[in-house]
Amino acid sequence: MSGTLFDQIWDDHVVATLPGGAALIAIDRVLLHERTGAAGLNSLRAAGRAIADPARVFAMMDHIVDTLPGRSDQTLVPGGQAFITETRAAARAAGITLFDVTDRDQGIMHVVSPELGIVCPGLTLIAPDSHTCTQGALGALAWGIGSSEAEHAMATGTLRITRPKTLRVTFSGTLATGVTAKDMMLALIAEHGAGGGAGHVAEFAGDAVRGLDMEARMTLCNMATEFSAFAGLIAPDQVTFDWLKGRRYAPQGAAWDAAIRQWRALRSAPDARFDAQIMIDAAAIPPMVSWGTSPQSSVAITGTVPADANPAMLAYMDLAAGAALIGTRIDAAFIGSCTNARLSDLRRAAALLAGRSVARGVRAICVPGSSAVKRAAEAEGLDRVFVAAGFEWRESGCSMCFFAGGESFAEGTRVISSTNRNFESRQGLRVKTHIASPETVAASAIAGAIADPRKMTRQRVLADG
Repeated sequence: MSGTLFDQIWDDHVVATLPGGAALIAIDRVLLHERTGAAGLNSLRAAGRAIADPARVFAMMDHIVDTLPGRSDQTLVPGGQAFITETRAAARAAGITLFDVTDRDQGIMHVVSPELGIVCPGLTLIAPDSHTCTQGALGALAWGIGSSEAEHAMATGTLRITRPKTLRVTFSGTLATGVTAKDMMLALIAEHGAGGGAGHVAEFAGDAVRGLDMEARMTLCNMATEFSAFAGLIAPDQVTFDWLKGRRYAPQGAAWDAAIRQWRALRSAPDARFDAQIMIDAAAIPPMVSWGTSPQSSVAITGTVPADANPAMLAYMDLAAGAALIGTRIDAAFIGSCTNARLSDLRRAAALLAGRSVARGVRAICVPGSSAVKRAAEAEGLDRVFVAAGFEWRESGCSMCFFAGGESFAEGTRVISSTNRNFESRQGLRVKTHIASPETVAASAIAGAIADPRKMTRQRVLADG
């Protein structure tokens, strides 16, 4: 074994080397969603081209679907129902696997794919969604593409791309209590900028990364796109193998044993050379929260808005340079998205919410990342904790990560959110979004203002003691 993890996957998938530094790469999995899926499938059909291997293509209803209980094909998006019905018809005609609105395995594609073992170590996986990099947490090379690229990959089983550079981000040490993978990424982006990973595949390594569970690793890789990285990667290990074993599309029986032998070799060599390296002391990372309209505009939860903050951001966010974030009043709280809506996220938020109530005047919503997550949470009674605290409990989907389902927060409101982006009007017209971990969102919903979740955790420990 030599080279980086990325080098191994790349070399295993090169079909042809092309002029100018590009290559034709074999694509193992293609994921589609209803926002663009029908367009790609129908375009292929109109051109008279068949899908090379329909078994490797999966379509999810996740972006435009309504998340209100009792949902149907109808959505709040003008013309949204057509996206759903046309994707359904096109998927069936093409013979690909479809996770429909009422399917028990429906959910956000980057949650469902790992749940079902569609993504596995060493594979290449693409989807017309920028957060496809989430799935690099399982040791796969996964990245977002455009609709025309999806068509090409479905028809040929390949894609032309220029080889990216490599970057290793090492988080050394151990995370402090109350600090999460979300905080790790916000700290990285705040220090090195939203463009810090541009042109690179970022491999996340170090003791703190190895100490994360599988779902936290997905959160870490999810926000590689906020770092402008081509993709995020984490070398597979026993945590990965334990997660995948027995999942529907993962290898089974003798094929599983053979796969494990191959997967164990998927790691960067000790002397592997990266084009760039970043070292971060994980023990020094605090809970983080964004103050501006870019993920890089984030600070420690106990910090203040920077003195040199962008005036346009300050005006939009209605904040002042030097202002403390803690105590900033909020109007709404949202727990959901492909970043932080897995079962472990909901468990941690529920642990803070139990026996407490959302502050008066705060609208709080929880949208599980998949129907399977929703069922598991309900089996544990987490839904009852959320509802008793004052949260709305929803069906799974992208929801108000960027109000693709047509629903949004009221104009100009201030929201604390477990999502990955805080761009202007991302969650509604002139909505001011602060991104943070699910624990911080839950604590802030209770306080009615941005709050440090560690304080509430200590209060609970003292009360129980």
